[in-house]
Amino acid sequence: MKTCLIVEDSSLIREIALRILTDLKIEAKEAESAALALEQCRASKPDAVLLDWDLPSFGALDFLRGISELPLEERPTIILCATENDPQQFTLAKAAGAAHYVLKPFDRETLSAKFSEIGLIDAGALPEPRPVQSARIDRQ
Repeated sequence: MKTCLIVEDSSLIREIALRILTDLKIEAKEAESAALALEQCRASKPDAVLLDWDLPSFGALDFLRGISELPLEERPTIILCATENDPQQFTLAKAAGAAHYVLKPFDRETLSAKFSEIGLIDAGALPEPRPVQSARIDRQ
């Protein structure tokens, strides 16, 4: 089974990504900071990293610099997650080692297309999406 580390300071975004990746049959782990993610990458060597661009303190570029110190065969495929379509951000991230990007908010289709594109999943073997369960919120 392929593995992916979700690096995101928002617990909600991590939860959404975790559910999507689990549905795609990718073993997903989470890190709420880039520093923690770097430690996890050194220890568990995931196949891919879904990396938030806007991380506090030790940011995405710091993470990418740290990953570049790993031997080439141990480096994960980096998928940058950004909230803005900023070519300068992507140029900086690509120069630092991010191979791909997706824009937030992402959904199952976006992530499945990206993970299929990079060869971590077989798009033809994907399960049907699960129906979304909704709950009614009563306002008082």
